[in-house]
Amino acid sequence: QVPLVESGGGLVQAGGSLRPSCAASGRTFSTYVMGWFRRAPGKEREFVAAISQSGGSTYYADSVKGRFTGSRDSAKNTVYLQMNSLKPEDTAVYYCAARGGGWFRGTYDWKDFGYWGQGTQVTVSS
Repeated sequence: QVPLVESGGGLVQAGGSLRPSCAASGRTFSTYVMGWFRRAPGKEREFVAAISQSGGSTYYADSVKGRFTGSRDSAKNTVYLQMNSLKPEDTAVYYCAARGGGWFRGTYDWKDFGYWGQGTQVTVSS
């Protein structure tokens, strides 16, 4: 089990920034690929970002590339998603997730992630 607890969402104006975080419990945190996904109202859950076990590699959806940055702090068992230049279309519930298995540089399917946070709402006003 990898309990994940998210925080750091909120309401921000277009062009603003937020940095959700996701704290994990357990000693095996460093063995998991961490992902960020989001679900907007009426839409399917979509991949946002992935962070390798070491934190040295990341991959982003085209829609957020250049604006979002994923990172992890192994000492704190925490991953972050720095979101800059936010747009109204970024409005969604954001979820962090943990995945066993190897890292690859590409888009991840949410079905490959076995552990999920409760989600944090991000709302971007125009």
